[in-house]
Amino acid sequence: MASETRALENIMLPLGMVAVQLFTMGMLLLSKVILTSGTTTVFSLLCYRNVVGALFMAPFAIFLEREMKNKLTYSALFWIFINALFGVVMAMGLYYYALEYTSASYAVNYLNLIPIVTFIIALIIGFERLELNSKAGKMKVLGTLLSVGGAMVVSLYKGKTFHIRAFHLHRIESKAKAVAERNIFRGSLLLIGSNFSFAFWFIVQVKVFKVFPSKYWTTMLTCLFGSLMAMLIGVALDRDSRPWKLDFNLNLLTIFYSGILNSGCTYCLISWAVSRRGPTYPSVFNPLSVIFTVIAEAMFMGEEVTVGSLVGAILIIGGVYAFLWGGTKGHSALKNSSLQDEQQLEDGLPT
Repeated sequence: MASETRALENIMLPLGMVAVQLFTMGMLLLSKVILTSGTTTVFSLLCYRNVVGALFMAPFAIFLEREMKNKLTYSALFWIFINALFGVVMAMGLYYYALEYTSASYAVNYLNLIPIVTFIIALIIGFERLELNSKAGKMKVLGTLLSVGGAMVVSLYKGKTFHIRAFHLHRIESKAKAVAERNIFRGSLLLIGSNFSFAFWFIVQVKVFKVFPSKYWTTMLTCLFGSLMAMLIGVALDRDSRPWKLDFNLNLLTIFYSGILNSGCTYCLISWAVSRRGPTYPSVFNPLSVIFTVIAEAMFMGEEVTVGSLVGAILIIGGVYAFLWGGTKGHSALKNSSLQDEQQLEDGLPT
């Protein structure tokens, strides 16, 4: 039974992380459109999407983890607050601002620096071990480098171009390109800051799970704290009430999409993955969002598909498989080692 559970987990974890990247692609494209149009602000979008996320996760927390509410301590609430600060306000806030100044296809490439930053920070503070003397450790490092290298190929090398004829939103895309050309340096700085915030957020997830091992309550409270912080910051920065008004338009669709799939499902899936595989596991899947975004922009915004994007995609997929292989082998070896230590301890105890 335990082996069947582990086998199912080995399938569902990667599928969950791929779903996270698909959700990210949709969020990027929708958010880019409404932020560029000027009909909303970064913090009003953050506030509303996290309110929706909290409401979406509330039934799961109340009915599936009803016993966990009695285990909420001040320490747990503090770390959940820090989780929201890094994951909602800083990581996504900086990323949204950068998205205003760049394009979706440009901004998504910076997500691929997160595995490197996360892995290095996790090594420094002792959450990860390099283990270059083991095959699993070498494959994890190789997989990360291949994934990030493939993403860099997508963004830096073009070659021959191809076009996918579909529904093109030229007006929106041309406006986004004009904004990107004027503010690319500022957007890049914001993206770098977002990368560091994301990296610390993944690492904080480990601490959160130790003090409060709950997926649904943690996700709901993270969204709730994030929405409150976003509201306070947004009102302090801009007293204009127009961006906070909701109508039946693309803004509302983006809020519900981002709230349910990104603030709700994504946070929950990432928390689960971190608890099972460590802080670097979710971030290594970020290169996949490059592939999804390139395809979506080609279909709906008339972006070109290049040889470089295809070569990069092959490297990214190869890197993800290499990292998954190394992570699975390393995780199995760690479990076996722990079981052996427990058995030796039991054998040494008097009966």
